[in-house]
Amino acid sequence: MTTNKRFEWSVVRQYFTSSQVLHGLVLTLELTATSMVIGIVLGTVFAVMRLSPNPLVAGASWIYIWFFRGTPLLVQILFWFNIAALYPRFAIGIPLGPQIAHVNLTSLITPFMAGMLALGLNEGAYMAEIVRAGLISVDEGQGEAAQALGMTRLLTVRRIVLPQAMRVIIPPTGNETISMLKTSSLVSVIAVPELLYASEIIYARTYQIPQLLIVASIWYLILTSILSVGQYYLERHFARGTSRQMPPTLLERWRANLVTFHQPRS
Repeated sequence: MTTNKRFEWSVVRQYFTSSQVLHGLVLTLELTATSMVIGIVLGTVFAVMRLSPNPLVAGASWIYIWFFRGTPLLVQILFWFNIAALYPRFAIGIPLGPQIAHVNLTSLITPFMAGMLALGLNEGAYMAEIVRAGLISVDEGQGEAAQALGMTRLLTVRRIVLPQAMRVIIPPTGNETISMLKTSSLVSVIAVPELLYASEIIYARTYQIPQLLIVASIWYLILTSILSVGQYYLERHFARGTSRQMPPTLLERWRANLVTFHQPRS
């Protein structure tokens, strides 16, 4: 594979650090970060709502999760991109009274904004289930003890339940972040110049399609590898106190394997 001249590795090296690709890379990171922040915040809110004893609150959370998990993400991206066709102007005001403020959605919903909303709202539905699984993994007795001390339900969740649930929440959240990094390439259909679309623009001009796809793939592999290492150390941090001995770091494992490899056979 590496000796095949048709791969044209010199072209891969040429465009790997080109300004257009690097700009798309930065945009991909921005899109991933903002969408994950939206998803985590919404997921936490709707997870708490889903566990609420109030049937209206729990029902509203269920409808949100049902809708955004039940429709394809690509459809949601296209819908938000064309939302101005339904609501060109969004106004806030008093019923049967004057308008307080209004927003022109035609200029507000840019392609980047549409992609961020679609990715963030969709991620919020999945994060809601992840956070809910973490919350119900904590022993109910701790919440009852906190409420016996006079703490409100929201205060109990924030100070007692959620910190302990992080050990269960962090691993799938790390996976969702890595998945979000790759899923962000879907916004290329609405001409957001992220990493994949930047590569498409170049190969539409040069016709070097495989080479530019290799450039994008290598960058995705680098970024997902960095996120995987960060996820590992984050999981290790929240695992403190669950066992007497902390699991070894990646460097400690590598050193241990290296020593074992060099040990002479008996």
